[in-house]
Amino acid sequence: MAGDDGGSSSNNNGGKPGAEIGIFGGTGIYDSGLLEDAGQLDIDTPYGRPSDSVTVGSFRGRRVAFMPRHGRGHSIAPHMINYRANVWAFKSLGVTRILSPSAVGSLREEIEPGDLASPDQFIDFTRTRAGTFGGGEGGRVVHISVADPFCPELRSAVAGAAPRAGARIRDGCTYACIEGPRFSTRAESRMFRTLGADIIGMTLVPECQLAREAQICYASISSVTDYDVWADRPVTAKEVLATLSANVEKTRAVLAEAIGSVPAERKCGCADALADAEL
Repeated sequence: MAGDDGGSSSNNNGGKPGAEIGIFGGTGIYDSGLLEDAGQLDIDTPYGRPSDSVTVGSFRGRRVAFMPRHGRGHSIAPHMINYRANVWAFKSLGVTRILSPSAVGSLREEIEPGDLASPDQFIDFTRTRAGTFGGGEGGRVVHISVADPFCPELRSAVAGAAPRAGARIRDGCTYACIEGPRFSTRAESRMFRTLGADIIGMTLVPECQLAREAQICYASISSVTDYDVWADRPVTAKEVLATLSANVEKTRAVLAEAIGSVPAERKCGCADALADAEL
């Protein structure tokens, strides 16, 4: 991994129980509710402490790691999440795929609260977040391509899983990622719509680009909780949580189906993301 002692990390996890698939739990999903024979690990990283301990267990014959990105009890605001530590912790366990549920607002009338969405693009409006493992003193500088920032194999698994789980998913959305923790002004919301964004949230970036730099496949499962303020009335945190709680089991059902659909062998290009990333 770039920036770790100036070299690349290996899959040697120092004797820790390994995992193949990682799940970052978003708002309202503080445990996976899926894993058997599970145990918790506290992982130290070169980038500080992750959001929480990692739960590692089995699901349908796959080894899965789970971490709530906001911490249990939602104690970490989006702009304060240590995204580098979180992704590095999964990488240290051998994770090669990340499924990432999160809460989003809708910027399009046809994308309704209660829907799920699978973005294929993002627009980054964050300002203060560390977006690379490298760039520090003695570390590597890499310029990864995020022209297509999400793994096509994982996105296909999610898209196929949704109807089997009885969920409607909007595939191929553009996600506007804002700094947070505040919601948008009406003017900002109208601007995001004009720029072509379909959904809006606070956690996708830099999580997805760090996964790409770590050569980990990544796909988002976005739970639409509300219409952003381009619509008639301002969104409130209470409204978000009410819709989200109704969507939690739907999201878990999609995760369960998606995990079973992830191919055993990676045939995407995510594992080679650093091949041409250095100048």
